[in-house]
Amino acid sequence: MPTEKNWEPLIRRMELLLRLKSFPVAFKLFEEIDQLSDIPFMRRMTEKKTLCQMVTLVRNFDWTVGADVDDFIGAMCPSIIGLCDIPREMKDGTFRSIVWVRTKEEGARYEAAVTRLPLGRYKAVALAPLVYNPFDPDIVLIYANPAQMILLINALQFEDYEVMQFFCVGESSCSDAIARCYSTGKPSLTIPCYGERRYGHAQDEDMVMAIPAAMMKKALRGLEALYRRGIRYPISYAGAEQDVSAAFPGAYGGVEQLQAIRGSDNRLLLGVTGTIASGKTTVADMLTQKGAYLIDFDLIARQVVEPGQTAYNQIVEFFGKQVVADDGNLDRQALSDIVFRDLVKRKKLEGFTHPQIALEFIRQLQEITAEDPDAIVQVVIPLMIELNLQYMFHKLLVVSIPQEELSRRLMARDRIDEAEAHRIISSQIPIDEKVGYADYVVDNSGSLAETQTQVDALWETLEEIRRQGAQDKTAP
Repeated sequence: MPTEKNWEPLIRRMELLLRLKSFPVAFKLFEEIDQLSDIPFMRRMTEKKTLCQMVTLVRNFDWTVGADVDDFIGAMCPSIIGLCDIPREMKDGTFRSIVWVRTKEEGARYEAAVTRLPLGRYKAVALAPLVYNPFDPDIVLIYANPAQMILLINALQFEDYEVMQFFCVGESSCSDAIARCYSTGKPSLTIPCYGERRYGHAQDEDMVMAIPAAMMKKALRGLEALYRRGIRYPISYAGAEQDVSAAFPGAYGGVEQLQAIRGSDNRLLLGVTGTIASGKTTVADMLTQKGAYLIDFDLIARQVVEPGQTAYNQIVEFFGKQVVADDGNLDRQALSDIVFRDLVKRKKLEGFTHPQIALEFIRQLQEITAEDPDAIVQVVIPLMIELNLQYMFHKLLVVSIPQEELSRRLMARDRIDEAEAHRIISSQIPIDEKVGYADYVVDNSGSLAETQTQVDALWETLEEIRRQGAQDKTAP
């Protein structure tokens, strides 16, 4: 069955970020049984199964399975996904009162609380490892431990935050995950029930979340964003008996540093970012001509790795002479080739350079504001969003151009082919996503005159903000 999208890159990245131990399960309901035959590698049941058994065959056995109502043991599982109705003995509470509740009346309330899909629309169900692109699913089932699940919840809340509500009817957890996700169109997390553990082999630590397929990209974007902010799985222990203030995220432990950067004078800090070849330097030069001070992280990054500097010595000691050019400077291309292929080594490199860049940034900022407490300071950081540094600035400017123009400019500027340009661009957050963080956007896709007009208007806005801030501080 052809798919509209390639799910493999998304799933592989999510598996890596969450360290999942079983396949995310593509789950789809069909209106006709014959549609199952269009799915590659389909296995039909040769004996009756429970729904949780089928899920396990997919997520742990690597199977693609399909079923209609006749393939299930009893009415419980197929009734939850709308393939059949439940008999009178279940509706009146008799079934639940045999084991799960005290009285028949309580059993009837129990049964009425179980979310079920409407009867009659669907006739078959298919489940498969989504990574193989078997079909475009309706929902995706992810099994993980509580630590992994809270990060997945955080990821889904990263954009368009809302409180997530979860339910547990008790036995019949497929109702809480699968049927509720279908019914609400929202992610649904629950605890696998006794039956899923007894027959579906869910482990002691397992939880299950059903996610609408349309929200999987959002989940991955959130995981990627949290990873860049240092929120990762496995979650390392800071130590219950230790002073853990240094381990807190910036929002908790970095308030004093933030106050020092923003200052108590009339300075206005403008973070400037974009993507490679979007024209950040052009816009920064225009702002400098208007009167803004400039701190350029690219320039600082080159300065802190010059021979004899602390970061240079640390890099050479860790990576060896292979990253040193004949003239004694760092061989940037050799170093780039190493860290591009190895995430761990890239984080190690950042651990050497980022603290030194931060120190030099603070030094330059203090020098500027000591001379001019009313300074408008633009700080150009190409990877500002990737490094989660945008919080430091009063306002954020993104220099934007369309993706096609970006590729063309990069190829012309660096004399590289389209494939290499795509590789470089795809290593950064897409420009459309960066624009979502911006207070101001300069569209640099037109002429220099058009860009200058936007910069002129922006400068007037920045000066007004600075003037208003000074008045607020002097008001009685």
